[in-house]
Amino acid sequence: MNATVVGGGLAGCEAAWALAERGVDVTLYEMRPHTKTPAHQTDDLAEIVCSNTFKSLELANAHGLLKAELRLLGSLLMQVAETAQIPGGAALTVDRAVFSREVTRRIEGHPRITVAREEITHLPSPAVVATGPLTSDRLAEAVAARLGAASLAFYDAIAPIVSGESLDHSRLYRLSRYGKGGGDDYLNAALDRDGYEDFVSALISADQYAEHEFDTVPYFEGCLPLEEMARAGNAAVRPAQAGGVARPPHGTRAPRGATVAHGRCVGPDVTRAPRGATVAHGRCVGPDVEPGRLPDEAAHSRAEAHLAFPSRGASSG
Repeated sequence: MNATVVGGGLAGCEAAWALAERGVDVTLYEMRPHTKTPAHQTDDLAEIVCSNTFKSLELANAHGLLKAELRLLGSLLMQVAETAQIPGGAALTVDRAVFSREVTRRIEGHPRITVAREEITHLPSPAVVATGPLTSDRLAEAVAARLGAASLAFYDAIAPIVSGESLDHSRLYRLSRYGKGGGDDYLNAALDRDGYEDFVSALISADQYAEHEFDTVPYFEGCLPLEEMARAGNAAVRPAQAGGVARPPHGTRAPRGATVAHGRCVGPDVTRAPRGATVAHGRCVGPDVEPGRLPDEAAHSRAEAHLAFPSRGASSG
């Protein structure tokens, strides 16, 4: 039995591997390096051009449960992700370069998979077409013609890659939400009200990366770039706040006018603070909170503080 898979990204490689492991001879077509895309930087298969996290590993949510099921089914991507994993709290986070190189090595080394480096401009049948948002123009035209659609669109925000050397680490502190993972897998920046508003203003006024021609389509509301969220209004960026992150450790000043309530650094207007808890020297203390430690996630969900920054001209408290 033979099968054709078009597209050597994450979905295409997983499909080719699953078929080959079940005794099917597969030809996997990938147009790179002969036909480039605006986003890819290498010729490797399964190159990650967006976020390098595959979300949570915890079985209590759908993301973690799906990964567990994929492992039971012999998923190639899950196998490789574990070998390329880097610290990411409760999330499965990978080194981009290690991940794509290892997927490429395994796909090219499978005896039942033949990798053909050429662009497909028609719809072979039967076949798995897994070319995603970076489908070539000619193949996109063929897909649209087959489906009778005037246009097809998939638009997503590409996660920025920030160089560690560009950061002022003296103003940051390492801590994971609820102490998960290694406990210090993420960099955090504590902002008071003025600093937060300055941050939003800087987002809006910052120089923007010049758009590619393929960027001139409407945004997908479920995955907006942060600067677009900022333009929608000051409050729109607030989902970026991290619950479950305690105040900066000793030696770092707490944000002016801010306190800690059940692991969340919050502003002057706080309602539903933890019952019986008080704040001493910027630290949440009380009968159910051991000073200096982060309350457990269940307690945080039961008594989560609500944040409402007052206007800039209001008192910081």
